[in-house]
Amino acid sequence: MSDYTLNASVRNDLGKGASRRLRRANEQVPAIVYGGEQAPQPIAVDKTSFYKALEEEAFFSSVITLQVDGKPQQVVVRDLQRHPYKPLVTHADFLRVDATHAINLRIPLHVIGEETCVGIKDQGGELHVLSNDIEVSCLPKDLPDYLEVDIADVELGSTLHLSDLKLPAGVTLVELSHGEDHDNAVLSITKPKTRAADEPEDGEAAEGEEGEESGE
Repeated sequence: MSDYTLNASVRNDLGKGASRRLRRANEQVPAIVYGGEQAPQPIAVDKTSFYKALEEEAFFSSVITLQVDGKPQQVVVRDLQRHPYKPLVTHADFLRVDATHAINLRIPLHVIGEETCVGIKDQGGELHVLSNDIEVSCLPKDLPDYLEVDIADVELGSTLHLSDLKLPAGVTLVELSHGEDHDNAVLSITKPKTRAADEPEDGEAAEGEEGEESGE
């Protein structure tokens, strides 16, 4: 689990106009922290450190120390609102976490072994990743940065499901807790799609049409 700390302050001036002024003047990002036994609290997060953390994939699957006016809270990122066309975060939602209670969070799925994969290297298949992140449930201390699946020995025509993933101790998959019907596919290796043998190439079709026109 990665270690991230963000500085923030309590935000009393609320509303869209106030949020806009906050982003422009103070180099801060409007946000809210909620959950646990405390009431939801509007806050303003330091923009520089926040944007730097956003560049790292692990930030989104980590327990973060949020220093609100010097008082630490353990949180995870629950939601980000982004500007429709500018590279800006307009609002962030943080969820408080408790060391004694499990949390549900989506974490990245990393595929390794593609370069030596039997189904790709030896059998000419193509990899199709069907899920880039997976929802897990665990105590905050057990939260992994990502899950890893090794496909080195996976053959052409194979499909791997959630139940095929190897999980760290203390981590369970949320979807599998709903039953076998939710054992969704996460990746497959299939034959590449090929053009039908009797289907002419675009260039060949064009040449044929030109020949017909010139012969008229």
